[in-house]
Amino acid sequence: MSVAPRIYRFGPFRLDLLERRLSRDGDVLPLRLKVFDTLRVLVENAGRLMTKEELLEAVWPGTAVEENNLNHNVSILRKTLGEKATGQSYIETVPRLGYRFVASVGVEAAAAPADRIAETAQGPRRAIRQEIRYCTTADGVRLAYATSGSGPALVKASNWLTHLDFERDSPIWRHWWEALSHRHTVVRYDERGNGMSQRDVTDVSFDTWVRDLETVVDAARLDRFALLGISRGASIAIDYAVRHPERVSHLVLHGGFAVGLNHTGSAANVEARRALTDLIRLGWGLNNPAFCKVFTCRFIPRSTPDHEAWFDELQRISTSPENAARLMEADDRIDVRALLPRVRVPTLVVHCDDDHVVKPERGRELAASIPGARYVSLPSANHLLLEEETAWSMLLEELRLFLGWSDE
Repeated sequence: MSVAPRIYRFGPFRLDLLERRLSRDGDVLPLRLKVFDTLRVLVENAGRLMTKEELLEAVWPGTAVEENNLNHNVSILRKTLGEKATGQSYIETVPRLGYRFVASVGVEAAAAPADRIAETAQGPRRAIRQEIRYCTTADGVRLAYATSGSGPALVKASNWLTHLDFERDSPIWRHWWEALSHRHTVVRYDERGNGMSQRDVTDVSFDTWVRDLETVVDAARLDRFALLGISRGASIAIDYAVRHPERVSHLVLHGGFAVGLNHTGSAANVEARRALTDLIRLGWGLNNPAFCKVFTCRFIPRSTPDHEAWFDELQRISTSPENAARLMEADDRIDVRALLPRVRVPTLVVHCDDDHVVKPERGRELAASIPGARYVSLPSANHLLLEEETAWSMLLEELRLFLGWSDE
């Protein structure tokens, strides 16, 4: 049996499909997943015009995305390949139609044993299939929501920094949606001002976040479902569960809190937070490693360079500097403490024991104030659990027990 080509060469570049690596004269050039896939499709079809429709379907299979995502990927590739600097042309634009890879491409076939070893180590992993739809809130804001998997419904309340399409392949979030979609019909959405939802919004507040959740649930036509709240999403989920106890079968709160910094922080804490939001307005989305490190080290201090690159890119594409700051300021005004004793649905509270973003005491406060809630501490310093952690396996076991997953 012949071995499929795995390595392409063009100019000084080497594109290794097995290792998902682009290099120039031996130096690796990092590309985020969808940018890499855009280059792969173009190179595999070198010399042929690829229409925008073909490229969108190949890079984002089964997902409706805007054309500017493709245009942005091509722009990044042109900068990476140094077209302006070298005068070489690799990607030709055919106006109103699509793109063509015009450089001469050579092919190498990877040795079969190495091929098998690499595929076993990396795993032939395909992104989950999701359907993205839009709904409109009572105040006229357009929200994007995604549905994936099958089984009993599970809804994730919104949290800071999301992008439905980008998250699907992210090593930070991919394992969450794969695992949950295997057991549930998962519904998640980008909040107003963020991700694939409407960016230019006037009203950003806790009340609008709860009403946005209500809008998405109604649009998805869900009668009863499990509700997952991560970080700030926990307080949104709590409010919704108190308003609509008949619709929530289970409540899962991960890394959550009931009250924002404005209500409990010292004067020094509040001033430091204001300085951080000012920094966001100035540096958000810029390619500044020092700025990005401020957030990466807080959310995922045990990250790898690959995780850091994804999280940095998520910052850039998820929202604007002004919206990022506004969303954080709204976080600080949250206060659902009075609602906690009124929660009447089965509740699981999970918190990492060394969380740098939301201290474990906040999770314990939730569990102590919600009647009958069960508290689980996980051994991690990350606010967002990574797949490689022992804590991730522990979380899945807790979810299995709480949500009644079968042993299959």
